[in-house]
Amino acid sequence: MKQVAINTPYITLGQLVKLTGLADSGSEAKIKIQAGEFSVNGQAELRRGRKLYPGDLVEGLGEQFQVTQ
Repeated sequence: MKQVAINTPYITLGQLVKLTGLADSGSEAKIKIQAGEFSVNGQAELRRGRKLYPGDLVEGLGEQFQVTQ
């Protein structure tokens, strides 16, 4: 599992997907998220605007990420 450190109160799922390199652009992230490629804390997530807070676990495309502060 990889750690994704943020210095803001939260980050959106779309931003995390771009930040981690799982998508090259926002539009690519949107397509992958809406296709059901990602889950947050074990539940499928289709909203790219989903707010992620420290401690949240994101899984998708064979990767796992935990948001940290």
